[in-house]
Order: sequence, then C-alpha cells, then structure tokens
Amino acid sequence: MYDDTLPTPPVVFPGQKAAPESAYRTAYDLLARRAPQEALDVLEPALELDPDNTGLLSLRAWAYFIRVQLKHAQADLERLIAANPTDDWAQHALGRCLERQSRYAEALPHLRLAAAMSGDWDYGLAVIRVEERLNGAR
Repeated sequence: MYDDTLPTPPVVFPGQKAAPESAYRTAYDLLARRAPQEALDVLEPALELDPDNTGLLSLRAWAYFIRVQLKHAQADLERLIAANPTDDWAQHALGRCLERQSRYAEALPHLRLAAAMSGDWDYGLAVIRVEERLNGAR
C-alpha cells in the first residue's frame, strides 16, 4: 500500500539554517506534494544563506505561484530571467504568472519565447490560449 502523507520537514532550531542543498531537495518534495507553505518555510532560511541560488529561487517562485502570490512569483521569475534569459521554464512561468493576472499582452512575449526555445507542446498551447484571449478582447 502506498503512503502519500506529507513527510515532516527537517527540524530547524532557532538560529540554525538549513544547507541550501538539503533545502532544495526538501522543498522540491514538498512542492511535488502540493505543500507550498511548508516549502517556503524551508526555502527562506536557505535563501538567506545563498540569496542568488537560482535553484532555490525557482522553487520559491513555484511555491508563490501555487499559493497565487503572483507578485512575489513575478519578482523571483524576473530575477531569474535577468540572470539567464535562456531559461525557458522561467520565461514560461513568468508568462503564466502574467496571464493569471489578466496581463495578456505582457505575458505573450514570454510565452512565445519559452515555446520557441523548448518546443514543448504545453508551452505552445499557452501561447494559443493567450493569443485567443487577446483577440477576443479586441
């Protein structure tokens, strides 16, 4: 029988900070199980230790996106794209973030770029969806 209960995050005592590597693994597992607040609780101390860690920033953006804290997700995604404009996941996630805020004209360039870079069908469908919303709004 499969047990799908959430594992308890590692205990971090006051003043103790989780190593970025273990924080990444733990937060990723929590996000895969749709526990974004718990993932944020693990990520924040690790990002204090390593604020430019793109892996941790990606996970924090994902957590914010799941929690619909879109302004926070957008800020992290813009930071990731500034550091690496060829990150197709960050481009797509930023486009989706803007789309969820009904900012279709701003979302479309990011979605198109992600679709062109990755060739991913889901990314292409996001482009079509946003184009239809824009054409319907005219």
